[in-house]
Amino acid sequence: MTVDGPLWASLPLPALLLDAQDRIVEVNAAAEDFLMSSAKSLQGEPVFDRIFIDAPLDEAFGRVRTNGSPLYVNTVEVGSGNRPPETCDIQVAPLVGAGDHVLLLMTPRQIAGRLQKAKQARSSARSAIGMAEMLGHEIKNPLAGITGAAQLLSMSLDSADRELTDLIVGECRRIVALIDQVEQFGNLRPPERRAVNLHDLLDRTRKSAALGFAAHMRLKEEYDPSLPPALVDQDQMHQVFLNILKNAAEAAGPEGGTITVRTFYDHGLRVRLGDGETAAVPLQVEVIDDGPGMPPDLMESIFDPFVSGKENGTGLGLALVSKIISDHDGLIAVESRPGRTAFRVSLPLAPET
Repeated sequence: MTVDGPLWASLPLPALLLDAQDRIVEVNAAAEDFLMSSAKSLQGEPVFDRIFIDAPLDEAFGRVRTNGSPLYVNTVEVGSGNRPPETCDIQVAPLVGAGDHVLLLMTPRQIAGRLQKAKQARSSARSAIGMAEMLGHEIKNPLAGITGAAQLLSMSLDSADRELTDLIVGECRRIVALIDQVEQFGNLRPPERRAVNLHDLLDRTRKSAALGFAAHMRLKEEYDPSLPPALVDQDQMHQVFLNILKNAAEAAGPEGGTITVRTFYDHGLRVRLGDGETAAVPLQVEVIDDGPGMPPDLMESIFDPFVSGKENGTGLGLALVSKIISDHDGLIAVESRPGRTAFRVSLPLAPET
């Protein structure tokens, strides 16, 4: 039993074709990526010997074959020996004209979550930055007056009291510098996109990091050599990856650690544009560190402006990263647990010339 080649290969979700004995007959490319196993190694194997699904699907398969109608199971854990479990929605359907063969489709909830989080981050960034820009001008004027008054007062004070006026002046200048960063964030120019080799860009960024803030880290690359060019603004994307690498290096602390930069192709990922159309974002870049991980309560808002896990952080670095990626019609997401934090950037393909 075989399925239509082009249609099968084009399915953006992991899919398996099972025979009457629940042995794996066919596996599409998305399922190979998801299970981290080749089709050759999976074919002929009992499905439950190779895939862990936290639901009694053996009975479900029987009902699908008997009733000839599809079955849906939402929010179950799916994994294999090569990867940790991931929450998915499961669909089981009979294959018309193929006897007792059934089709098993798995929809990772992570994909839907990434799309929703990207949309929320984009909206919250616009709102927060718009409010900050509006207030910035109103705050700067009185701060200038407070700074001038403190400087005048310091001229008639002894050294002990002058420390207090110096503190006032220093804090005022710090707030003004923060407002300047916010205004710079809001005034970011539109990206000038062209075809860019991501590996050349990442090598340049990695070398900059290795000579500076990541000098104490071990930097590794795992590149897909067949990755085609991306349609991006090279300078802005350099800023994006530099910022992500800096976060990874700072998370490790002075004792250091390993940062892995990985690229691969995911043909099933799409993003909805402002005009309602969808566009593919198949080029994937992951920056993975082996640091302590992020606090769970920070994960949902890590790309929001003014949210930071660092003691003296402004919370603008990752918000700026999110804004740049959004302006490129791309996606950014993060997964974190102790010993592994991975930022994943999804970018559009440059058109063929």
